[in-house]
Amino acid sequence: MGSTRDRLVPPMPGGVLWGWIGPLLVAAFGAVLRFVDLGRPNAVVFDETYYAKDAFALLNFGVERKALGSVEDQVADRMLIAGDTRIWETCVPADADPCPLYVAHPPLGKWLIATGEHLFGMTPFGWRFATAAAGVISILILARTARRMTRSTLLGCLAGLLLALDGLHLVLSRTALLDIFLMLFVLAGFACLVTDRDHTRARLATWYETSPLTDQGPWLGWRPWRLAAGTMLGAACAVKWSGIFFLAAFTILTLLWDAGARRAVGLRRPYSGAFMRDLPTALTALAAAPALTYLASWTGWFASAGGWGRNWTQATSQGPYYFVFDSVRSWLAYHFQVLGFHTGLAKHHDYQSEPWEWPLLLRPVVFHWKTPASGCGGGSCAQEVLGVGTPVIWYGGLAALVAMVAWYVATRDWRAGAVLLAYAAGWLPWFYYALADNRTMFMFYAIPMVPFMILALVLAAGLVIGPARAPLNRRALGAALTGTFALLALANLWWLYPVLTGEVIPYEDWSSRMLTGDWIKPG
Repeated sequence: MGSTRDRLVPPMPGGVLWGWIGPLLVAAFGAVLRFVDLGRPNAVVFDETYYAKDAFALLNFGVERKALGSVEDQVADRMLIAGDTRIWETCVPADADPCPLYVAHPPLGKWLIATGEHLFGMTPFGWRFATAAAGVISILILARTARRMTRSTLLGCLAGLLLALDGLHLVLSRTALLDIFLMLFVLAGFACLVTDRDHTRARLATWYETSPLTDQGPWLGWRPWRLAAGTMLGAACAVKWSGIFFLAAFTILTLLWDAGARRAVGLRRPYSGAFMRDLPTALTALAAAPALTYLASWTGWFASAGGWGRNWTQATSQGPYYFVFDSVRSWLAYHFQVLGFHTGLAKHHDYQSEPWEWPLLLRPVVFHWKTPASGCGGGSCAQEVLGVGTPVIWYGGLAALVAMVAWYVATRDWRAGAVLLAYAAGWLPWFYYALADNRTMFMFYAIPMVPFMILALVLAAGLVIGPARAPLNRRALGAALTGTFALLALANLWWLYPVLTGEVIPYEDWSSRMLTGDWIKPG
């Protein structure tokens, strides 16, 4: 009986205390990298020109609003940096229309940015605070999740450390864009499902030990961790619609895990058992909960008269039932409009790239570029924020993903399969948009894939080090190789750090950090 339980739910290593202290220390290290000089550069960086303003409008009006009407964004950007938030005051025309702004992404990520603006003001630090916090939290979640998957506190901390050292994660943690929130909620949803897997398998082991066997097995309860996963994945969709790819993939994944657990205890009909016993609650957790979470993120739009396409006057003209009907109709019409925008987005951009280029770091995005007249000790100076991953981690991650394919084919290990499925959910759908719609895409769209690439690295490191029963010299060599890789990643980030965080450095130092010509700002 004990061996069945251990096979279903291997015991966690060490004590609970170090299982938290180690990941928290790694997260604290990541926090230093992300919060120190967070207000640098003192400028509106890349798409902050949209999201910082939209967040402030949500904070003050409940919906996004135009800034300065038709005046150029650069004027509004200069006003923001100067601390002048009157850019919305001019947008009140004679007909009292509060100048609704059409936006192409759901509001949750902008609401999160708004929390930092509320706490610290309309400053670069203020509008970047929430993204930096999201980056730090994701480091902690990944470290804890990797620990659970590998049953190793050391490997869990390695996962958190590598995420802390990734350049793309660092840049997006220090910039008020939406993608770091998408990555956080996707990772949190995955972490909840991994926890749910352990808890339900423990419950199944208890049933196996105390009850007579049946063909399909028992109902495993409401499963709060899976409900939490659905909420997190709904939040991912409420940041960017691409979260739906992960929601679909993870729904399939958790049902396969259920069937695998039933098969592991010897049930004769594990798949029908998963379908009959687990699917109904899965639909509640991974369909109803995400939908309600997504809908709740639009509360400001429903409650405000000035949202784009809101039709407030019409909705309030014929009583509460018509209000609900017309509000939902307007909301759906808005969504179809956004869908048309995304499928037709094919405008050329200097830093656009194709999905196959992302893992190779071939065309990163320059988030900020300036040639200051001084500040670098004499001579020509450069200041850049380059959205690029740490090459040691990304190229090592490619090798690890190939190893995961071979490992899964050879052993059907659930961890390798989960990592590959999650990575594919974040990558492969973009090939469709590249081929069918020629859509404008950027390398930072790959950020939700990064935690799963790092999980592949950590699982590969576990294979290199070997199991506890392996010869001591083999484990020592594996640990040395793993430690060397971590040190190379640290050195690689240290070398790139000035061009990831907007330090003012000599032009020659900047040029030496450009790996290829495609890393250099055109023109």
